[in-house]
Amino acid sequence: MRITQGTFSFLPDLTDAEITAQIQYTLDQGWPCSVEFTDDPHPRNTYWDMWGLPMFDLSDAAGVLEEVNACRKAYPDRYIRLNAYDASYGRQTVALSFIVQRPAEEPGFRLDREEVSDRRIRYRLHPYALDRPEGQRYSAKS
Repeated sequence: MRITQGTFSFLPDLTDAEITAQIQYTLDQGWPCSVEFTDDPHPRNTYWDMWGLPMFDLSDAAGVLEEVNACRKAYPDRYIRLNAYDASYGRQTVALSFIVQRPAEEPGFRLDREEVSDRRIRYRLHPYALDRPEGQRYSAKS
């Protein structure tokens, strides 16, 4: 299963050259970037761990890509995404967000069904990755 979150998620994984082009576009718009990572990509998990601080002072895509690659090296089995912020609304609004790395294996989700009062039925997504402890969710070792 392939997790689809953010811009470009239905496309094949972007190459570093394509990522660099997107980074340069965001910087040309005046949008600072940040890098985040997680091992729980559940759609309601909007707060991923931040890699360093947002890069407000960078104007060259190479510097941002260097941070992306450092995060990739530190967390090879995690999801990594790049966010670009647009402050023109008077607050930090995410203008562009896309995944730049995925684990080699993406276990996916299952749909849990629960019957509740008055014959109502609730459905809940359960990520298979949560069946393992944090830090081991996407490793090849079982």
